[in-house]
Amino acid sequence: MATFELYRRSEIGTCLTETLDEMVQAGTLSPEHAIQILVQFDKSMTEALETKVRSKVSIKGHLHTYRFCDNVWTFILQDALFKNEDKQETVGRVKIVACDSKLLNQ
Repeated sequence: MATFELYRRSEIGTCLTETLDEMVQAGTLSPEHAIQILVQFDKSMTEALETKVRSKVSIKGHLHTYRFCDNVWTFILQDALFKNEDKQETVGRVKIVACDSKLLNQ
């Protein structure tokens, strides 16, 4: 597997998928090309997070659910407090999906 499909359920990933579906249905884009675009999207998001993001955040909250399946951790936190150097934010419910980045290069 060249890349995980982690970012497709994000807001931007959902919008991209819906737009590509519309283009395929209208006949302006082939299904194969749409899949290539989605794979490139996942690779670009992974690369951007690895090279552009330099901030560190601490997260505290009530761990509602966790699971480990296919080398992917999923955590659901309630009343999560996100804190970095200059500000903090509380979120009622958050889902965190984490995987080993070494698996992306296989």
